[in-house]
Amino acid sequence: MSKSDFPPEEFDDRLARVRQAMEKAELDWLLVFHPVSIHWLTGSDAKGYQAFQCLLVPVSGPSPVMFTRLSEQAEFLDDALTGELVCWGGPEPEDPLAAFASLVTRLGLSGTRVGMEVPAFYLHPHHYLAVKAMLGEALVAEPSNLVHDLKLRKSARELVLIRKAAAIADLTVDALAAALRPGRSELEVAAAIYQTLLAAGGGQPVTPVNLVSGPRAGFSHGAPTERLLEPGDFGNAEYCVPYRRYSVSIGRQFAIGRPSARMQELHDVVRRASDAAIAEIRAGVPATVPHEAAKRVIAQAGLDHARVHTSGYGVAPGFAPATGEPIHLFGGSSYRLEAGMVLSVCPPVFLAEERLGARLVDNVLVTETGAERLCRAPRDLIVV
Repeated sequence: MSKSDFPPEEFDDRLARVRQAMEKAELDWLLVFHPVSIHWLTGSDAKGYQAFQCLLVPVSGPSPVMFTRLSEQAEFLDDALTGELVCWGGPEPEDPLAAFASLVTRLGLSGTRVGMEVPAFYLHPHHYLAVKAMLGEALVAEPSNLVHDLKLRKSARELVLIRKAAAIADLTVDALAAALRPGRSELEVAAAIYQTLLAAGGGQPVTPVNLVSGPRAGFSHGAPTERLLEPGDFGNAEYCVPYRRYSVSIGRQFAIGRPSARMQELHDVVRRASDAAIAEIRAGVPATVPHEAAKRVIAQAGLDHARVHTSGYGVAPGFAPATGEPIHLFGGSSYRLEAGMVLSVCPPVFLAEERLGARLVDNVLVTETGAERLCRAPRDLIVV
C-alpha cells in the first residue's frame, strides 16, 4: 500500500470528510493513533505502530502533521501523503513523549478542543495516560471510531483492491484442498496456503492462519501445528487474504475420509446459518437482523450454546493483529448496513466437549438490494 494506490483527490476527499466530522463534533484537532486510520488518510504502510506514533489532524488550514520514529522516515517520505513529518529517536534512545510534548506545544493544542483515538493494541496505556495528562482540559473527547465509521463504505477504487484479494482467496481454497492428505502436517497445509497467497501477489496476512484438525477441531482459533492429518479427521482452515492491505477473510471445513453424520450435520448447520444471514443483508437493514437470522438456524438445531463469537463483522485494511472494523453482526449492535460496506459472515458452532467445530467464512459486499458474495470458491465440505 502506498500513496500511489489511490489518486490524490481520493485522499483529499477522505481528509475533507474527517474534517467535516470533526467540525460536527466540535473538535479543533484529532489525534489519530490507529494504523488503519493513518493508512486511510495518508497511504502509509510503515510499521511505526510498533512504537509511539500519531497523525495530528487540524479541523482546517494546514495539512496533518505526522509524528513517527526516525526509522520510518524514508518510507513515509516515499510512500505516504503527509504535510510536515516530525521524527523522534535515532542512533540513541529518545523519549517519544517528550518529543511529542514539544510538538503539541509548538502547534498550540493547549486551549483548543482536542479529540483522540484510543484504539486497542496500538496505544500503550502509559502513552495514553501521558498524552491525556499532557493535554489536560484541551482533551474533550475520545472519538475512537470517528475515522473508522467514515471508511466503512468502500470507494470504487477500494473495491477494486478488495475484489483482487477475493480472487486470490479463491486460489488459496484450491491450494488448501490440494494440500490435504493423510500424513501431511497442519503446518505443511498452512504453507501451501501461504505459498499460493504470496505467489499470486497477495500481501503478508496480518493475522495468522487458523488451521485445526482431529482432536483440535473444537478450537475456534487454533494455529497450525506439527500434527499429522489422519483418516477420520474433521478440520477447519480460516484466514485473511490481503491485497495492498485490503483484506478478505475466508474459511472452509474439511474431512479426511468419509465424514461422520455429526460432522456433516455441523457443516450443514453453519452453511444454512450463513445463508440465512446473507439473505437478510442489504442497505438500510440493522446489523442485528442478519445475526438474528443466523442465530435462529443454529438455535433450531439445538446448538445455540455453541455460538462462540459474532456472526460477522466489517473487514478493513489490516495491521497486525487485526483486520476488523467496528461494525459487528451481533446482538445490541447500533449500526445499520449501508451500500458499499464489506462484511465477513461467519456464524460459528464449536463444541469443546465433542472436540468438533464448524465455521464457513465468506465476505459479502452490501448493495441496495442484497449482498454480493465476493469469493467464488465452493462452500461444500472438502472431503479428501
